[in-house]
Amino acid sequence: MTLSNATLSTLPASVAIPTYDRSKLRSGIVHIGCGNFHRAHMAVYLDDLYQLGLGHDWAITGAGVRDGDAKMRDLLAGQDYLSSVIERSPAGVHARVIGAMTEFVPIEAGNAALISAMSDPAIRIVSLTVTEGGYYIDPKTGTFGPDHPDIRHDGANPAAPQTVFGAIIAALAARRIVGAPAFTVMCCDNLPHNGHVTRDAVVGLARLSDPDLAGWIAQTVAFPNSMVDRITPATGDKERALALSLGIPDAAPVTCEPFRQWVMEDNFPSGRPALELVGVTFTPHVDAFETMKIRILNGGHAIIAYPAGLMDIHYVHDAMAQPLIRAFLDKILTNEVLPIVPPVPGVALQDYKTLIISRFSNPEVADTVRRLCLDGSNRQPKFIVPSIRDAIAGGSKKDGLVLLSAL
Repeated sequence: MTLSNATLSTLPASVAIPTYDRSKLRSGIVHIGCGNFHRAHMAVYLDDLYQLGLGHDWAITGAGVRDGDAKMRDLLAGQDYLSSVIERSPAGVHARVIGAMTEFVPIEAGNAALISAMSDPAIRIVSLTVTEGGYYIDPKTGTFGPDHPDIRHDGANPAAPQTVFGAIIAALAARRIVGAPAFTVMCCDNLPHNGHVTRDAVVGLARLSDPDLAGWIAQTVAFPNSMVDRITPATGDKERALALSLGIPDAAPVTCEPFRQWVMEDNFPSGRPALELVGVTFTPHVDAFETMKIRILNGGHAIIAYPAGLMDIHYVHDAMAQPLIRAFLDKILTNEVLPIVPPVPGVALQDYKTLIISRFSNPEVADTVRRLCLDGSNRQPKFIVPSIRDAIAGGSKKDGLVLLSAL
């Protein structure tokens, strides 16, 4: 049996399934990068909204620009774009099937199909999850780098772009020509000031081929900042076997922790789904939440990852069970990180630190130390170096953070 619309009703009663009519969903969002995090985060929030009988004109059209996206499209197309999300904790397992995606754009050179999909006036939001390293940031300047070969290609070939940002620019140009409103570009990646970073990439690339269009984008298009959070390990044979043991024949299941959080600026000129009804926080203080999360959670991941890697520990929860590593994390967060994290409205930082340590210790989420160590040259400057800089500037403790970078 394959997961599909036709087989939903045959799943065990313990598996939650969509209660809304998926045939009546209409796409309002194109999402680029439909990996595990997107399907365990944004897609879950939208699925919750549809279950309330709301937002049915905000369905997701999946998209991508890389070979891995084509593989994901094939997997999801084979099961009517349904995907299972399995929350795991010591309290038990909760499985559900998400029906928020209704189609997936073909992956092709030049991205004509993606550009066409985003040019449709019914699309009011283009969202993206392309990883922290996908924004062409120059490590020397910390800003958009126009000299990358991909960017130079798109600057010279704006009608047949290779990058997600080139495709976004081409679609915005097409909408501008016919007088259609611009869509909002909503970054869902784990980056400081992710809306600003995305804006810099889009406007910076547009300047290489059409400065007038770049100016229009800068003045017209909204790029709201957001903070996203959910620990979502990679999927392998174990995760597929777990889904099957729960009665879900899913070729691309997602496992995750129960916790999730999404904090956003409310800057959507062409409208948005009522996500505040399903737990999303809309606030002008995204930067405060973001700094807290990046310094404590993402920084905390780095603090445990490198000593654990050197000690040949495979899983994050096993690292947390190692007294030296757990004490190392607690001491650095308490003595060096919390004192330099600005206040967050409605949040006690000590309580947040306790929550993070509990989440890291969840033995049911088989998150790997290797995943946390990967791409360290991109992650350390975002998650650790800013804390070191602030500690130096304020004359506060920093030895543990420096040791972490040495590791």
